[in-house]
Amino acid sequence: MSVYKKIQQAKVDLQDRDIQKTGSTKHYNYFELDDFMPHVKEIFLDLGLFSRVSFDEKEATLTIIDVDNPEEKVKYKSPMESASLPNCHPIQNLGAVETYQRRFLY
Repeated sequence: MSVYKKIQQAKVDLQDRDIQKTGSTKHYNYFELDDFMPHVKEIFLDLGLFSRVSFDEKEATLTIIDVDNPEEKVKYKSPMESASLPNCHPIQNLGAVETYQRRFLY
């Protein structure tokens, strides 16, 4: 099975799970990483996929690798932005950016 077919199967398997959104603001509800990452990890393990998120100054990248054929990989990219959360230290803003990027990439 190709890496593309495995990723598509992972998407179908994930949509078949009853995952609830636990994040919320005044205006909307959203998925936290903890809502879906345990499911993603189980599905990826079953399908033979490995994922890695990396960051540089310009973009965040999610790389999904077929563990049975490591040369087969798919990359998803997103441009980096900054965060300016009130009353936060720079490292907290960096953590916020990286957390948002992980969630959006998956």
